[in-house]
Amino acid sequence: MIGNRITHRTADGVRVPGTWRHAFICNGGSYFLTDLFIYADGLVDCWELVTLDEFEQKLRRGWVATSLPDGGRASAHHLASWTFGEPRTWLTADLLLAEVRDTVDELNGRPDSTARCLAAVDVFMADRTEDNRAAARAAYLAIPETVRHYALGDMDRKDYPLRVLVAGPGGRTPDEPGEAVTQEEYDEAVAYFEDRERWIAKAPSRVPADGPAESFAPAVKIYHSYPQRALEDPGKQALRNDYPAPITVDDATYPSVAHAYWALSVAEPEARTAVLAAESGGKARTAAVAAPRREGWEQVRTAVMARLLRAKYEQHPDLAAILLATGDATVLYDDADSGFWGENGGRGRNWTGRLLELVRSELLAGQTLID
Repeated sequence: MIGNRITHRTADGVRVPGTWRHAFICNGGSYFLTDLFIYADGLVDCWELVTLDEFEQKLRRGWVATSLPDGGRASAHHLASWTFGEPRTWLTADLLLAEVRDTVDELNGRPDSTARCLAAVDVFMADRTEDNRAAARAAYLAIPETVRHYALGDMDRKDYPLRVLVAGPGGRTPDEPGEAVTQEEYDEAVAYFEDRERWIAKAPSRVPADGPAESFAPAVKIYHSYPQRALEDPGKQALRNDYPAPITVDDATYPSVAHAYWALSVAEPEARTAVLAAESGGKARTAAVAAPRREGWEQVRTAVMARLLRAKYEQHPDLAAILLATGDATVLYDDADSGFWGENGGRGRNWTGRLLELVRSELLAGQTLID
């Protein structure tokens, strides 16, 4: 289960979601407690980025250790070191590999071994043949042993009805060698799944009532550029803050959003005049950098930028149409000069992109009649 352990890496400017779990690396005869990072594209970081096949080789060779020897030296970097005394582990190489493969499926929104098992159970419940029961039992046994108790998400039953169902009357439940399943136990298991099916059918949708969490359009990247003049067909370059599109705010007119932002940021009137006279948005920034900022600028700059962007797209309907054409796409804004305003390959906070999405939503709302 991934839970809240969410991370990512950036590959070719694209965020690749991932998660992590603890593991031991055996290097030079010593064992190091570390984090194993697993990514949606099937790469695993175990002190180097490897494919799933390469990861399996490292498991088989013991580089990623699932067997810990009594008396072995262990270390958690910069935290502690110790010697194993009667160590017990629950994982084997096969189990860890199966769990990692499940994790990759989960990161991609694909059915993992648990989901595949429950799908096989649904097939059996719809058509209760022995072949379908055998398929459900095989799917159950394909779930890594370490997570088999929680396929149903029922902490009280711990998958007991599932094990009884795939065993059948007179059969023996997987993982629990004991007496054969009685007809009464089997009937109770069937009733459990029938009740479960009715509950799932009546359960409210997990999709939020006001729409999905993710956008349906591909992300839009606004690459860093230095526009010098307005173009007849600027495309997404028009969404740059330094694109020449004059705006009027508080009875003052600025050659671009960048000019306005930097002019409002400086404390001295003389510096503001120099910023306004700059030939481009980039030169406006250069002029402003040499002057001191207004007191408290860091705390208000996001609100100021939001206001300037609203002015730009309200006063230039042709540019607003370009912004609206991005649909509900995530807007990634490159800014080589700022990790605050730019997304910058996953290293920045992307505040410009986020504010463009906000203004886009406001523009669309302005076109819609709201009772």
